[in-house]
Amino acid sequence: MELELEQKLTLIFRDTFQDRGLILRRDLTAADVPAWTSLTHVEMISAVERSFGIRFKLKEIMKMRNVGDLMDTIQTHLTAPKPS
Repeated sequence: MELELEQKLTLIFRDTFQDRGLILRRDLTAADVPAWTSLTHVEMISAVERSFGIRFKLKEIMKMRNVGDLMDTIQTHLTAPKPS
């Protein structure tokens, strides 16, 4: 599951930041990607939510410090029981 998650995220990041050679690492941050601005951050979060069919809470977004945190948060959403 984590490999599929990483592959999907890589495509989203490459598309959002217009960098076909971008390699995701768990410790990757906005400071490592020149095109990562506040606007592209919002675009990336929105693309992640659409792609994975999830919705982040604002406090979850505020706690994310790197790609690893993003991946962990996505994984939590994907494995959480769906409300009935």
